[in-house]
Amino acid sequence: MSEISFPNRRVFIGAALATASSYKRILGANDRIRVGAIGVGERCQYLLSLVNKVGAGDITAICDVYEPHADEAQAKAAPNAQKFDDYRRVLDRNDIDAVVIGTPDHWHVPITIAAVQAGKDVYCEKPVTHRIEEGEPLIAAVRASGRVVQTGTQQRSWGHYLQAKDIVSSGELGQVTFIRTYWYQNHLANQNARMNIDQSKLNWKAFLGSAPYRPFDADQYAHWRWYWDFGGGAMTDLFVHWVDVAQWFMGEDMPVRATATGFKALLQQRQTPDTMSAALLYPNVLVQFDSALLGYIEGGGLMIRGTKAAMRLHRKGFAVYQEIGHYSENFEPDNPTLEVKSAHDGALDHMANFFDCIRTRKATNASVEIGVAAARAGHIANLAMRGTGAWVPGPAAGHQTA
Repeated sequence: MSEISFPNRRVFIGAALATASSYKRILGANDRIRVGAIGVGERCQYLLSLVNKVGAGDITAICDVYEPHADEAQAKAAPNAQKFDDYRRVLDRNDIDAVVIGTPDHWHVPITIAAVQAGKDVYCEKPVTHRIEEGEPLIAAVRASGRVVQTGTQQRSWGHYLQAKDIVSSGELGQVTFIRTYWYQNHLANQNARMNIDQSKLNWKAFLGSAPYRPFDADQYAHWRWYWDFGGGAMTDLFVHWVDVAQWFMGEDMPVRATATGFKALLQQRQTPDTMSAALLYPNVLVQFDSALLGYIEGGGLMIRGTKAAMRLHRKGFAVYQEIGHYSENFEPDNPTLEVKSAHDGALDHMANFFDCIRTRKATNASVEIGVAAARAGHIANLAMRGTGAWVPGPAAGHQTA
């Protein structure tokens, strides 16, 4: 039986990684980056907390179509920031160097393009695109502008994912042919927590943007990710993170075939499925994704299977298991050859990388090209699921259902 080359050990990733304080020293005390925030719901408020932890930027403007969100973000992250309800007023300001975009998906490309054309560097949450055809125009606009863009697949900056990639790239797992990805969440619990919306303080028309008009709907506003006009369901909200890791590790970012299926088993008012499965075939590896929104057990992660060993990888760390000499039905193999734990959320390192690249003008860890490729895989899975169940690349447009 072949053995991988490292001994049995456990590693705690933490002290050796770049910290927020080290990035303060890199940027220097006088190199303050003036930041505007656009779309400051729960996720963007967390990103703004990371801006403050990195300590290289001053949040000077906050924008949201829902006034209570802007008020909350200002109180938590930037008491002295000016508030706006129109993102264009933020981009018009000459005293803004960079923007953090946390809007619903359908606003990502229009605001990112407008921002780079206004001379702003951009941190945009994933998926960077809402439709597959938005990718090329977005890349062209960013390249023409010369601006720095970081997209929100933070695993690219997370220490133990970097270590895991080195292990896979070294061949210590052998030939990897199958990557199972999964993400399970409980969307039956606490669904009404964000439904108490004061319509008098919401610009519903601005929220809709390019989406066809419809009367205000509290669920569509509060849970927009699960409606096609605003998001792409689990394939673009969850799968994008893991398929980005898979594409990064494989060095391949274009599937040659995709199949997918899903249905609404539990949340009938939503448009996107709550139970689904997809399989994307790359030249030498099959990447699978399973998701159900009925419970939290197992959470999310990847199982990377090679001819010599397997790796279970998730946000808390990873474990490597040697191939065994006999058949086993143990759900989790015994005695990992290597076990690594993560010290903190890699989104902090991802934000720090953004600020470092603003100063150096180097490419970010998750450039616009990387973000577009990750989002494209999610869109491809949705195309397969919403079409006839399969997708193959077309000769001209780069995609078609088949």
